[in-house]
Amino acid sequence: MQQKNEHNIQPLLLTVPQAARSLGISRAKLYVLLAQQQGPPVIRFGRSVRISIDSLQKWIKEQENASL
Repeated sequence: MQQKNEHNIQPLLLTVPQAARSLGISRAKLYVLLAQQQGPPVIRFGRSVRISIDSLQKWIKEQENASL
């Protein structure tokens, strides 16, 4: 019988602090980018803001292409 290990589950959505850490920027900087609508797209659940891994990776690629 296989044992489920819940610690191996990768999140599909990140909080703003988690996304900022993965980008290597401060949480405050990411909030500024989001407020200026220059950051990655977000998903809102009431007052909770989440950023999907896929949209974060796509946004990074867009930033790379824009700087060429």
